[in-house]
Amino acid sequence: MPDTTAPDAVPDHVPDHLPDVAPVTARPTHAGPLATAQEQLAGAIGRLGYDAGMHAMLATPRREINVAIPLRRDDGSTELFHGFRVQHNVSRGPGKGGLRYHPAVDVDEVRALAMWMTWKCAVVELPYGGAKGGVAIDPRNYSQPELERVTRRYTSEIMPMIGPERDIMAPDIGTDAQTMAWVMDTYSVNKGYTIPGVVTGKPLEVGGSLGRATATSRGVVHSTRAALREAGLDLPDVSVAIQGFGKVGSHAADFYSDAGSRVEAVSDQYGGVYRSGGLDVPRLLTHVRTTGSVVGFEGGDPIGNEELLGLDVDVLVPAAVEGVLTHDNAGDVKARWVVEGANGPTTARADAILADRGVVVVPDILANAGGVVVSYFEWVQAQQAYWWTEAEIELRLEERMLHAYAGVAEVARRESLPMRDAALMLSVQRVAVAHRTRGLYP
Repeated sequence: MPDTTAPDAVPDHVPDHLPDVAPVTARPTHAGPLATAQEQLAGAIGRLGYDAGMHAMLATPRREINVAIPLRRDDGSTELFHGFRVQHNVSRGPGKGGLRYHPAVDVDEVRALAMWMTWKCAVVELPYGGAKGGVAIDPRNYSQPELERVTRRYTSEIMPMIGPERDIMAPDIGTDAQTMAWVMDTYSVNKGYTIPGVVTGKPLEVGGSLGRATATSRGVVHSTRAALREAGLDLPDVSVAIQGFGKVGSHAADFYSDAGSRVEAVSDQYGGVYRSGGLDVPRLLTHVRTTGSVVGFEGGDPIGNEELLGLDVDVLVPAAVEGVLTHDNAGDVKARWVVEGANGPTTARADAILADRGVVVVPDILANAGGVVVSYFEWVQAQQAYWWTEAEIELRLEERMLHAYAGVAEVARRESLPMRDAALMLSVQRVAVAHRTRGLYP
């Protein structure tokens, strides 16, 4: 999930604002994310031997809401948007998941993302279920006051479903820390007192957490290091290509570079840049801060998003949107490791192709779980009204990510499974146990 930008938590050379609204054309034209999510669940259900009843419960969202959001534009005209909030599962705790603003948002995409959040929270052993929200809007086309009005109206419409004990939102594609501040304020004003725990990823000034802005990216790098160590390698030994240069991809590039990896290619919705032997990442980040895109960076050659996926690098990090690795291009992947910074970037058919070719896929529900881990830390801090140091958060994040990776890797070895199948098997089992332990009511 993409991180927010909190100035106090971001290195000086990382851009304060990065374009993270992916192009609609980056989405697959065949089976969508919900089909992929359902196919993944069906595989885990089969391996675990669960019956049709359990499968139906885990495949079906617990609650969902579809709301109309009228917006009064700055010019006085009115425009209508559609918004969604889906709680896939709440057996292990309140729902947790981001709020996405993107023109291609629809309820099936939100259902898939909510399901993946359920498994993600379970695989890193957080006391949450999975949820997700979205509004079908392109935030680049609207002013800050217009986005505030959309956010406040959306929040007021879904208020019966959310709360620090019910469903906690966080930023995602097209939203940021300011969006979360608006959500928190709208919810708090309606309740009559300040409730910082209703969202995470908010600004530090209103109860945000140190380290949250870069948590997803740090988790991706921690997961990469763990995967490399299984092969006797470390980050300085590898080359990396990153598709998606928003808040996850940009920080990941910075961390990989700092650790000694050669970041040879990056791309955003406008295009990409490549340099054999490694890009000058600090200079690239300065370029993006100035221009809003990696395109035009003089320290490398132009490259397209699709071409980047087939580069001869060691580690490929898809960090844009879902469904970019498909059966059409999975055979072109030359990387030995695919570490999923985005949610659902690999379709089920592509997964099978990559597994057959010996490519190690570190799945999204593990690789990019750093964001929700530190969101949990932020939520805990809000509940206690006591804030931790950044060093404490970084240490706790690394421990949680490496522990989760070790658990998934153990299942993969024991069951002779790819990492995704092992992660799904482990997380689905944990959710199913919670279902059975709680029982059915009445």
